[in-house]
Amino acid sequence: MNYQIAIIGIFLLFALLEAKQGKLLKKSAEVSDDGKVELIGTLVLFVITQPLVLFSAGALMLLIVPQYQGALNQGALGNSSILLHIALLLIFDDMMQYWWHRLSHSTRFLYNLHRAHHNGKYMSVRIIYRNNVFYYLLMPSLWFSGALIYLGLGWTYAFYLVVKLSVITGAHAEWKWDRFLYQTPFLNKLAWIVERTISTPSTHSAHHGLKADDGITNYKGNYGNLLFFWDVLFGTAKITRRYPAQYGIEGMFYANWVEQLVWPLYKTPRKPKTVTNTAVKSETNSSISENAKDILISEPVTNKPDATI
Repeated sequence: MNYQIAIIGIFLLFALLEAKQGKLLKKSAEVSDDGKVELIGTLVLFVITQPLVLFSAGALMLLIVPQYQGALNQGALGNSSILLHIALLLIFDDMMQYWWHRLSHSTRFLYNLHRAHHNGKYMSVRIIYRNNVFYYLLMPSLWFSGALIYLGLGWTYAFYLVVKLSVITGAHAEWKWDRFLYQTPFLNKLAWIVERTISTPSTHSAHHGLKADDGITNYKGNYGNLLFFWDVLFGTAKITRRYPAQYGIEGMFYANWVEQLVWPLYKTPRKPKTVTNTAVKSETNSSISENAKDILISEPVTNKPDATI
């Protein structure tokens, strides 16, 4: 229970810093659906999804390999190093989440589970856990974490989770704590190490940027959660030490709060938009306009998933 208090305390600290600036509950770009997605998504994750996945993973391990319950804390492996435990969590939880996040920006199905996170047109502690409920239910890293807890990493996982969620909270927060590192000359070398090791407000806000041509946004990169090192290692890192002026997604159909949370079980009713030949008047383009008549506009033009990674 102590680690849960620590996580809540860190979240509240960043939330209070946002509130102090008057930017927690009154975002200028906020719409009515945002609060619903954020509140419901966060509650479902911590009350239902995470406990369910961790318990189910442990139950499956007990069914398949009952002899390995607590194996890393007893028997021949009972004296295994805490460093080994942390390394296992970094690989099977954090690195796996990097690839899950990256894949979510590369396939249409998974992007529809993740788009709620980018629908918010602002950075805030509020958006950390806003995702479709199936995004977390299917997330491999959560299932791997459950298996590692079964193997005896329970207390290590609790400590690791506090550190990880602290970094993630700081990376999403409105308060740009890394700005101090960039503006203080004698800390520049430290900043170089920090920004290539963990996610920071600068590197992660770039992932949420709206305009791909602003020189900052890296929508198809900067996927790291705890460790930004994965982006450096796998070639998806972009470091500018700046922050986008705008956040969100472009070129996507509107999805109401219900679709954002439970797609594909529910889809927002839509009327197809069509292209008519009245928009093109020149004689040279009239044939193109005629051919384009009544074609459904359905593909987003920017910030959409790639066909390949």
